[in-house]
Amino acid sequence: MITGNKGEWSEIYALFKLLGDKQLFLGNKDIEKLEGLFYPIIKILRAESNGNFEYSIQDEIILVSGNEDILKIPISVFKDKALSLLNAIKQNKERTFSVAEIESFMQSIHCISLKASSSAKTDITIVVHDQRTNQKPTLGFSIKSQLGSPSTLLNAGKTTNFIYKIVGATLSKNEIEQINSITSRSKIMDRIVQVQKKGAKFDFIKTERKIFSNNLVLIDSLLPEILSKIVFDFYSTEFSHLTDLVNKIANKNPLNFDIVNEHKFYEYKIKRFLTDIALGMMPSKVWTGKYDATGGYLIVKENGDILCYHIYNRNEFEDYLLSNTKLDTASSSRHEFGKIYEENGELYFKLNLQIRFTR
Repeated sequence: MITGNKGEWSEIYALFKLLGDKQLFLGNKDIEKLEGLFYPIIKILRAESNGNFEYSIQDEIILVSGNEDILKIPISVFKDKALSLLNAIKQNKERTFSVAEIESFMQSIHCISLKASSSAKTDITIVVHDQRTNQKPTLGFSIKSQLGSPSTLLNAGKTTNFIYKIVGATLSKNEIEQINSITSRSKIMDRIVQVQKKGAKFDFIKTERKIFSNNLVLIDSLLPEILSKIVFDFYSTEFSHLTDLVNKIANKNPLNFDIVNEHKFYEYKIKRFLTDIALGMMPSKVWTGKYDATGGYLIVKENGDILCYHIYNRNEFEDYLLSNTKLDTASSSRHEFGKIYEENGELYFKLNLQIRFTR
C-alpha cells in the first residue's frame, strides 16, 4: 500500500494534472496566472526505481520506456484521476493516508512511488516548447503544495544562528538570570526589550557557523550584515513577512548605501539570497553557486491550479519568493538561541533564521 502526506500526494497530483492540462501556466508574485503566458508541455520525465519513463503528450499520453512505446492512455483519464486525487487530498484529515483508486491506476502506468527517484531537489522534470525562442528546454521543478501545511524555504539549525554582542551596559548575574527566565509567549522579544531597557545594544558579531557565513559572502559580501539586521528586526518588532522586513531595513538604510537615485539595494540582495536557497544553497554545505538540476518551483494551489516559477523567468520567480515568505521562530531550546550567555567576560545573545512560505 502506498501512503503519504498531502505534500507527497501533491507530487502525483501534479503529474496527472499537467498531463491532463497539456500546458504549464506561469504565475506572478501573487500566485495568480500571468494571462496568456504558458508553455505547451511536450513530455514529462520520471525516474522510478524500476526504470526511467517518459509521458509523451500527443493525441493521447504515450508512456515510453527505453525508446519503446509501452502504453497509450487517453488524456481525459488523467484529467479524471487528477480531480479524484485532488478531492481525496482535500478531504483527508490524517497525517498520512492511502488512496486505493489512485494507487491501482499508478501501478497500471508504472508509477510505483509518490516521490520521484532523485538525489537533487527536483520532484518533476518537464520538456516544454518555448514559443518565444522555439527551443525545447528541459526544466526541473521542486513541487510546493498549498494543500498541506506551509513548507519551509530555509530550515532552522544551529547553522543559521546569528551571534550578537551585548554592549553599552553591565548586567549583573541576577539581572541575566531574571531576563533569561522570562517565559512569555513572545519571550525572545521580551528578553531583548529588557536588555535594551538596561541601556544595552546588540552588535552583530558573526554567524555561528563559518560555512554559512562564507556562503552568504559568496552571494553578496554584505549579506551577513544585512541578514543580521533583518533577523534582529523580526525578533524585536511585530514584522515577520520578508517584504515588510526588507522595506523596514531599506527605510533605515543601516549600511548607508547611496539611495539618492532610489536603488533597491536591500531588495535586490535579499532576492538573490532567496533564489540561491530555493535552488540549492544549504547553510551546512559549501555553496559553489551552481544550481541543482531543479530550476524552479511548481505551486499546487488550494483550488488545484498549478503555477510555474522558473529561473528561466527570473523576475517572476524572485518576486514570488520575496512576496510569499516570512521569518519564523524555531525551537529556541533545540537550536540554542534567545538567551544571554557569557564568554571571556563578554555577554552575547544568539538569534536564529528560519524562513517559511506564507501559505
